[in-house]
Amino acid sequence: MIRKVFYFCLALFLSYFLTGNESFIPDPPSIGSSNYILIDSTTNRILAQKNPDERIEPASITKIMTGYVVSDQVEEGFINLQDEVLISENCWRKEGSKMWIREGTTVSLLDLIKGMVIQSGNDASCAIAEHVAGSEENFVELMMKYVKRMGLSNTNFVNATGWPEENHYSSARDIAKLSSLLIKDFPEHYSLYKEKSFTYNNIPQRNRNALLWQDDSIDGIKTGHTETAGFCLVSSGKRDDTRLISVIIKSNSEKTRLTDTRRLLDYGFRYFRTKKLVSKGQKLKEEQVWGGESDSVFIAPSRDFYLTLPLRDFKKIEPLIVLNDYLQAPLSEGQVVGKMLFKLGAEDVGSIDLIAVEEIKGMGIFGKAWSNIKLLVYRFLMEED
Repeated sequence: MIRKVFYFCLALFLSYFLTGNESFIPDPPSIGSSNYILIDSTTNRILAQKNPDERIEPASITKIMTGYVVSDQVEEGFINLQDEVLISENCWRKEGSKMWIREGTTVSLLDLIKGMVIQSGNDASCAIAEHVAGSEENFVELMMKYVKRMGLSNTNFVNATGWPEENHYSSARDIAKLSSLLIKDFPEHYSLYKEKSFTYNNIPQRNRNALLWQDDSIDGIKTGHTETAGFCLVSSGKRDDTRLISVIIKSNSEKTRLTDTRRLLDYGFRYFRTKKLVSKGQKLKEEQVWGGESDSVFIAPSRDFYLTLPLRDFKKIEPLIVLNDYLQAPLSEGQVVGKMLFKLGAEDVGSIDLIAVEEIKGMGIFGKAWSNIKLLVYRFLMEED
């Protein structure tokens, strides 16, 4: 056993010095924004960041959470996209960007969602909140329940629109995490974020995310702006299996937020890739089982496993299967029996649980006793080796 460990370590040592351990890539571009982050949505690897946990005013970026909440409420069956929503005077009078809904009229929930997502309508966000929870105040309480469930530790909402108020804040990291969850959990809702325009009440309005016209791989997600928050932009794009999310906060102009976002995304897509290394349930190896009705079992990853790395580094990844111990029956289907480690040179870059793909029942008393004796001898011989 000691000899095997020695040879494995020697192989890693030679791999490190003969092939090189890393791809040489430049530092992320210099961005003028005071707060930003660039992540891969699948693996959550951070590719660039500056003050990602500082509490900032999110402006209309808040509507990403409003969209998440209403999508989840639809998914749960509490409301329906075809619901006709009565527009209150409170929502009609909302200041800021508007969908131009009228007090006393009814609007379908789907149109309100489009008005919020595409036109960034504060009136639409208010109407959605009142329809979901009865009042915007109640809706905010609901928003905060989602905040806690998501683990957004630097976020506190006091309204559904992003209108500037004391104690209404988030962070670049929290916004990136929220955006990633929205994309994964509600792909149909997210598809609205790439629509370039929406017409309601005979008033056509363009999506404020100008990147949608500049790059076909960009498919969302939300702009924001107030005098105190500056110009904000959350964008996401997908090329092949790689989806990136960038968050720019407190940019000094609309043009700068677009330029800086393009620079971040171009950097990420140029130098990094996300690839699936193994699939959930993929039979990797047949391992010996002691004391079972069957003397072997296949082991497999417990989930799909992805890595985000510089493209060249994928050729250097070395997988290593490590069992928790010798496998002894009974084993249940799905029982964790070890891990698969992924190494880049001497560095551990990821791991995933390995499970038994089927149930293995144990032998009777005498068969189990004889198997234990054989395992004891086998352990002794392996340790001597």
